[in-house]
Amino acid sequence: MNRVLTVTKTLLFGLMCFTFASAIAARAQTTAAPKIGEAAPDFKLPYATQENIVMKPEEQMSLSSQRGKNVILAFYPADWSGGCTKEVCTLRDIFAELADLNATVLGISGDYVFSHQEWAKHHKLQFPLLSDHDHHVAKLYDSYREDVGFNKRTVYLIDKDGVVRYFNLDFKAGDIRDYDALRNELEKLK
Repeated sequence: MNRVLTVTKTLLFGLMCFTFASAIAARAQTTAAPKIGEAAPDFKLPYATQENIVMKPEEQMSLSSQRGKNVILAFYPADWSGGCTKEVCTLRDIFAELADLNATVLGISGDYVFSHQEWAKHHKLQFPLLSDHDHHVAKLYDSYREDVGFNKRTVYLIDKDGVVRYFNLDFKAGDIRDYDALRNELEKLK
């Protein structure tokens, strides 16, 4: 009986160690957010605008294709939700101002391009919505919540040379101060 108890304890201890080690390894595989001054990780994703859906790999949107412009990467959880609608509509409403600062917006969520197109039409969005359905890009930018299966609401400002100049990993759709901070950082790139 003692021998069975000892073997059982040993097996349980080994299982706990394995589980703990697996959790540590999984965390280690998570890519840290790119830091200010570092090159932004490039990517290529299908996207939609009000007019088009682009899915062919050779036509997908890449970050590197935007060189020469400042790029605002706006990661958001889901089309059609209240907070996300507030965010994209605010970006829509200040889009002309952002364009005057040589900036474009790329909205990124895990939604399919078909949802993106209908949402872009409904809200008359002037910028593309990229489909990161497997959240690969969101993970590169520390913008994915594994526990809920959705993107976090984060914003990155990438300069015309592809370098991260600003990020906010806790962007609040309803807080004008977050938009003002983004605008102020963009002004510095003039």
